[in-house]
Amino acid sequence: MSRAKLVGWIRARAGSLSRQFALVVAIVVAPVLVALVVVESLMVVSGGEAALVAAIVVGAGLLAIVAARLVAGGILRDVQAIRDGLVAVGRGRRDVTIETSAHDELAELATAANAMIYQLREEEAGRDQSEAARRDLIAAVSHDLRTPITSLRLLADAVGDDIVEDTETRRAYLSRMSTHIDAISVLIDDLFELSRIEAGDINWTREQVPLQELVGETVEAMRVQAEAVLAEVPTTLRPAQANPEKLQRVLFNLIQNAIRHTPADGSVVVRAESVPAGIEFEVADTGDGIAPEERERVFTAFYRGGADSARTSPGAGLGLAVSRAIVEAHGGRIWLADAAVGTRVRFSLPAA
Repeated sequence: MSRAKLVGWIRARAGSLSRQFALVVAIVVAPVLVALVVVESLMVVSGGEAALVAAIVVGAGLLAIVAARLVAGGILRDVQAIRDGLVAVGRGRRDVTIETSAHDELAELATAANAMIYQLREEEAGRDQSEAARRDLIAAVSHDLRTPITSLRLLADAVGDDIVEDTETRRAYLSRMSTHIDAISVLIDDLFELSRIEAGDINWTREQVPLQELVGETVEAMRVQAEAVLAEVPTTLRPAQANPEKLQRVLFNLIQNAIRHTPADGSVVVRAESVPAGIEFEVADTGDGIAPEERERVFTAFYRGGADSARTSPGAGLGLAVSRAIVEAHGGRIWLADAAVGTRVRFSLPAA
């Protein structure tokens, strides 16, 4: 029988930890008593001296047993605390904190168990949040698809049933159908882009992007929607290290969002400047601004605050979420800057 099996057999026979401690003390004391008996039988020491030594050894053994029981009691309480805590976790509780009375290996075990419980609690909370986000995503997509699809069906039925007879009205209906189709296409593109980025499927080529040219082209394209869109980019601004198409998409999203929330007599200004960490961009508008309680959520997918919370305005609430994902994939960050009037959205990118 190997030593490990022998020790295991002895511990199994002894039972509880307190009995194991007592057995260890007995194993230590017994050889001493046996040795005294042997020595006395050989007449090495007198009977009186042997009895005195034996009494001392027995007394020390009894003290050792009492001390072992005390120590074993504390250890047993710690073991029971760890056991009870793990049993509670196994039954579904996640608010358990295991505490021990000493600073030893059992305390280290309790610390490891608490770390495991905390990690388990965080992972389950993350799964709950993911499940809630999935349900919200399905609800939001369903809502944003229902309206244009319903309109498309009604318009298609009107055209197909010859309810609309004159050419001009038919063309107007077809134009409205095209608008709804474009809206659905944008929603699908945004969802696809967001899911790819969050999955880490990023195969963008990055290059040196001349910012004055790119910002100028973007602003010029957006003037079709609003004349009061201006660009303020220094001619000496160094290029950014980015994918030009993705950077332009971020600017399109931010400018379009600013136009949507800015009155007709307002303005939208796009700026870019060098900073020690790279390049910072800003899209500022003179609209109503964003309420303080909504500032932390504006970059969340499908979130539309303020008057848009009823989901009656154009857009699915994905523009800022997609912009944030693209900027962060470039190694930058996006945030809301303080503004006396309107809204200032800023984001950073590394310089070339």
